[in-house]
Amino acid sequence: MSLALRLDHVSFAYAAGVPVLRDVNLAVERGEFVAIAGPNGGGKTTLVRLVLGLEQPSSGHVHVALQRRGYLPQRAQTAIDAPLTVRELVTAGRVPRTRLLGPLNRGDRDAVREAIARVGLTDRADRRLTTLSGGQQQRAFIAKALAGEPELLALDEPTTGVDVEAQEAIAALLQQLGAELGMTILYVSHEFGAIEHVVERLVLVRERIVFDGEPTALPELWHDPSHTHA
Repeated sequence: MSLALRLDHVSFAYAAGVPVLRDVNLAVERGEFVAIAGPNGGGKTTLVRLVLGLEQPSSGHVHVALQRRGYLPQRAQTAIDAPLTVRELVTAGRVPRTRLLGPLNRGDRDAVREAIARVGLTDRADRRLTTLSGGQQQRAFIAKALAGEPELLALDEPTTGVDVEAQEAIAALLQQLGAELGMTILYVSHEFGAIEHVVERLVLVRERIVFDGEPTALPELWHDPSHTHA
């Protein structure tokens, strides 16, 4: 396997000067499915935003070998202001690949159709998002990211507000997508109960990386990410 991304001695602080990340070193191989967990305010979202180029480190270096990147930000559903259908939402995800205004070509339409099919929403493609369950809405947003044919897919709290059954279904879907498409997946969550049985690797962040390995190797003390062990 080859390297997908690497962070070397990365630190980050917002304008107020309060450090969010300190001296973070992380390497992820292409095709890995990695959960990034930790308490709220622990720096996990900032870490992913650095990987995506949405923030720049205060010090250190971020290197990402993958050019096509998909991002499902936290609480994406709340950004819906118009009565979009699933197909319309997913079509918007094709824009980074076309960089053109106007009608999509056949290849674009095929990509949109395939993305919808991959998340199991073909029979709901022309339904409004507001008529779908929370889990189905998240599948639609995942399809939007897939429409851009990403090499790297980052998801920030993708199961917030959905029930346990839907969380487990989304986790299984992501595992399947990663295997079928060879994507590198970064899955950010403040808890990881629904995902720990499908990810290959867990990175626990509290300003620094305090654990990096297989979820089964995580000491019992750390299974509650809100724990404040010194």
